[in-house]
Amino acid sequence: MNGASVSGSQWPRGRPIGRPEWLVARTFAVLILVGTGILMLPVSNADGRWRDPLSALFTATSAATVTGLTVADTGSAFSRFGQGVILLLIQIGGVGLMTLATFLLVVIGRRMSLSDENLLMRTLGLARAAGLRAVLLKTIVFTVLFELVGTTLLSWRMATVHGMSHGRAWFEGLFHAVSAFCNAGFALRADSLVSYRQDPWVVLTMAGLIVLGGLGFLVWHELTSLRFWRRPEGGRRLSLHTRLVLVSTTVLIGGAALAFLALEWGHSLRAYSLVQRGWIALFHAVTPRTAGFQLVEVASLRMPTLFLTMGLMFIGGAPCSMAGGVKVTTLVVMILTVRTMVRGDPDVRYAERTLPERAVREGLAIFTLGLLLVILFFGVLLLTEPAILQGGIGSGADALLFETVSAFGTVGLSVGVTGQISPMGRIALILLMVAGRLGPLTLASFIGGREVKQRVRYPEEHIVLG
Repeated sequence: MNGASVSGSQWPRGRPIGRPEWLVARTFAVLILVGTGILMLPVSNADGRWRDPLSALFTATSAATVTGLTVADTGSAFSRFGQGVILLLIQIGGVGLMTLATFLLVVIGRRMSLSDENLLMRTLGLARAAGLRAVLLKTIVFTVLFELVGTTLLSWRMATVHGMSHGRAWFEGLFHAVSAFCNAGFALRADSLVSYRQDPWVVLTMAGLIVLGGLGFLVWHELTSLRFWRRPEGGRRLSLHTRLVLVSTTVLIGGAALAFLALEWGHSLRAYSLVQRGWIALFHAVTPRTAGFQLVEVASLRMPTLFLTMGLMFIGGAPCSMAGGVKVTTLVVMILTVRTMVRGDPDVRYAERTLPERAVREGLAIFTLGLLLVILFFGVLLLTEPAILQGGIGSGADALLFETVSAFGTVGLSVGVTGQISPMGRIALILLMVAGRLGPLTLASFIGGREVKQRVRYPEEHIVLG
């Protein structure tokens, strides 16, 4: 789980090694390295042989960063043990290793240290330590609850309708429920969910889990803390953060679904009924933010639809959630800032509230960093993948750009070239997946955590812009 609260918060100064973003980065590094070592073992692989280190590292990184890009088919290349390891990496990477560890300390009655509180506040997006334990407990409870319900619904359907044995149905239901809720995009079939695209039970269950995982724990906590029978003070029940997340998520999903319908109506959707087109379009509006499952093969989509998908992958989900990307609140802050500048207003405002200047700076920095990372790593892939560039339609620069945005947004959607990427290109994608998972949080921490008092103020001088 990554992301930062829109409002930001103050953190104690100290040595860089003790700051929250470095602690999170180190836990992810340890998780990835341990996962790599286990996935290399013969017991983790279906053929009973050792897996090459780079393939194991790529898979472990993709799972721990809940991305979903694969260089080996999860369902056929890995044994049941290996699939279980991938599932565990997804779960820990999605919720957060430090979150789980601190939850265990709370369960056994140990008090959290100040550094633990600071880290959890940053991870969960809280501005104050008050209520930290309640949010932490709800985080774990809701995760278990949603995944358990998802597992039950999927397993029952797979056993009764799709003819699986109870054992296989239970494992596949669990695997896909956790993968969907954690917005990971890993599937046990080579075609992702294409085989289930005419089953609304599976499709809508998976879509619901993806949305719930992408809303964020702060939103869950606030929604479940409302007392509807009491009149709220000031006439408001929800915080600005929760309202922004709910409104922007609804608008993005609804708008993207309508756009997908319009763009693919006579193309990839032409063979389906009106109702089937509806749920397929809805699913493909949800999955780029940032789950990576597919009901229609991405490589078969029209170029405008791919462009729309890349935009959704770059935006991602809500802060403090399972999703990646620059986050919906960052997008809203950018839109509100542009509107403010066009109108000439002195402050960035929304719903009778003024956004702090720090939130505007963080939003601008996160959005810019995201663009720069995509441009930088896309350039690297252009250098390392000449074979793909010369491979014709579906294997050119557009395919590499799609792969780059997918890795940054920790989505996992691909036009089918991941397995063709060279070792150097795979290393670049590994770094980008980690940067996409930790980058916005790390940048927000650096900006929000360092206050440098300016002793000298130099005179202003005009420059020409635009």
